[in-house]
Amino acid sequence: MVVLITANLRRRTARTALTAAGIAVGVAAIVALLALSAGLNQTAGQLVHLGRADLGLFQRDAGDPTSSVLPLTLLPRLRAQPEIVDATPIQLVVGAVPHAPASIVFGVEPHGFIARRLVLTSGHAAGPGQVAVGDLLARRLGVTSGGRLRLGSREFAVAGVFHAGINFEDSGLIATLRDAQALASRTPDEATTMAIRLASGTTPAVAERELAAAFPGLSAISDPSEAIRAGANSELISKAVLLIVALALIIGALAVANTMLAAVLERRRELALLATIGWSGRQLAGLVLGEAVAVSVIGTCAGLVLGLAASKLLPGALGLGSFISPQLTAWGLGQAALVGVTIGVIGAIYPIWRVTRMRSAVALALT
Repeated sequence: MVVLITANLRRRTARTALTAAGIAVGVAAIVALLALSAGLNQTAGQLVHLGRADLGLFQRDAGDPTSSVLPLTLLPRLRAQPEIVDATPIQLVVGAVPHAPASIVFGVEPHGFIARRLVLTSGHAAGPGQVAVGDLLARRLGVTSGGRLRLGSREFAVAGVFHAGINFEDSGLIATLRDAQALASRTPDEATTMAIRLASGTTPAVAERELAAAFPGLSAISDPSEAIRAGANSELISKAVLLIVALALIIGALAVANTMLAAVLERRRELALLATIGWSGRQLAGLVLGEAVAVSVIGTCAGLVLGLAASKLLPGALGLGSFISPQLTAWGLGQAALVGVTIGVIGAIYPIWRVTRMRSAVALALT
């Protein structure tokens, strides 16, 4: 049967290639979006644990963690909590770097634990009117310690260059909290998030419950997946993945069904001959199913390769290349492959029904 399936597919090379190409596009889109979603998940985890913080505090029900607004008047109350050793505010600014719009400016207190843990490769920490530039961004922009850099409508002195080992942080800048607030058009008593260090022996889960009870308007996040669920943009990507999966199943299955149905109708004599020499309805159905799955496997393999390439290009095309690194996982590739094979199985259902009816008609004609 394998030889017959191969011969039938090669007999109609153009039709097979076009059907496989349609499946490949759907599979590639799934792979690229899953890689983007996984990269966003990793970035969210790095954001929550910026400066080796144990958890981050955000405004509850904010459309996205980066759009959170918290009053600095919360700091004394937070630092007084028994489960908290230290708390420091962070102001996030996106789109302030003219030639690197995806780079983030992190506004921190000069004496906070995030600034104290910053590893400088040259120069010194940023003061008022100054910035420390991540080494990846410094190479991209060609700036060094002692240079000048324009952010928004202001010009800053480059105090130093740092390396944090986190892609989106090394592709960003560190400024004082006050300067970042001005860049984001925030008042001096507001910040995006609070980075929290927990007391020894306090687990993040316990701290989240305590902080949720003490501060009803805040969302304490220690798990990257929680940060993903809190973001409207990431939720949009997750919904887009589901939509692409549904469209790929529907469109791909229709394409396979159309291809296999045309093949069945064109080969009625051949199939009738197979029925007359003893092929059962199950064997004929297996032949059609095998051809449909073979087309889907060809399209799936091509789609996985295409998706690998697309996943590398998608963040850059969206202007998020310095913010998100796509993460290709075996589970993500497996999900896309499963969708591709499922397309073949679903698309074969109607042609199988037609071929089994044809087998019954042949059997009746022979009686």
